[in-house]
Amino acid sequence: MSKIYIIHENSEWTDHLTKRLNELALPYEEWFLDQGIVDLTTVPPNGIFYNRISASSHTRDHRYAPELTEAVIAWLERHGQTVINGSRALRLEVSKVNQYTALNTAAIQTPKTIAAVGKEQILKAAKELNLSSFITKHNRAGKGLGVQLFHSIEALESYVFGPTFEPSVDGITLIQQYIEAPEPYITRCEFVGGKFVYAVRVDTSEGFELCPADACVIDDLFCPVGEETESKPKFEIIEGFDDPIIEKYERFLAENNIQVAGIEFIRDQNGNIFTYDVNTNTNYNSDAEEKAGKYGMLELAKYLGMQLEPIKQ
Repeated sequence: MSKIYIIHENSEWTDHLTKRLNELALPYEEWFLDQGIVDLTTVPPNGIFYNRISASSHTRDHRYAPELTEAVIAWLERHGQTVINGSRALRLEVSKVNQYTALNTAAIQTPKTIAAVGKEQILKAAKELNLSSFITKHNRAGKGLGVQLFHSIEALESYVFGPTFEPSVDGITLIQQYIEAPEPYITRCEFVGGKFVYAVRVDTSEGFELCPADACVIDDLFCPVGEETESKPKFEIIEGFDDPIIEKYERFLAENNIQVAGIEFIRDQNGNIFTYDVNTNTNYNSDAEEKAGKYGMLELAKYLGMQLEPIKQ
């Protein structure tokens, strides 16, 4: 029987999807790819395959999950199987350099960024960027890993050569223009089937590591998922969000064969939009969705069901 195959390495981020699939009585099977084999002499089962591998998999001791997934997807695509968020999406998920070059190709503005390998090269890149404020981040990240704000080369040097320096798992550190927003928040736009679903306002006043998933590693100090301040929630769906950037994002997703994504941007003091993250393993915050009456995983489950329908016949 044809079914939906969910490729992932984190059950806590997948349970919300399987719950919706059960509600819709859709057949599915989970492929947990933290380790395994890929027999290239065999033919894949019939169905559709949805890739949910995350760039932060190494933080859950699944260091080679993206590499294994790339092999599995290559095998699936070789045999003409339908892969939601296939090989191109995976390449963008695990590399912000790939993200930014693809966004720029689509005429979408990103912060000025220099990629560096090696501690001395990180300092050199910051000097070449020549900005009063800048941030560092990991090329392969997720959850805002490695994001640090600096206001001087001296402060960066102390960090890079100090005991708290945190290298990217792929060795590439990004030095990036710091975009100062008039208010401490960013906007995350969610897409299913390449089409806009809703936008979320995310409060960044307590740090950079902001993940919308309800399940979050407790040790992630700056991941205030589901928590609320006295005045406003961390995650809030924006009613009636409408901006020309949506059309650009949808075109970008189509050009890169990405069906499901959360794209994040920030506005500077002049209202200019800077896009800085494309998350192809997108998650949703249940508190925000409950208040707005909009449900990302339900829309995703419906979309997967529609993709499965012609294969079942």
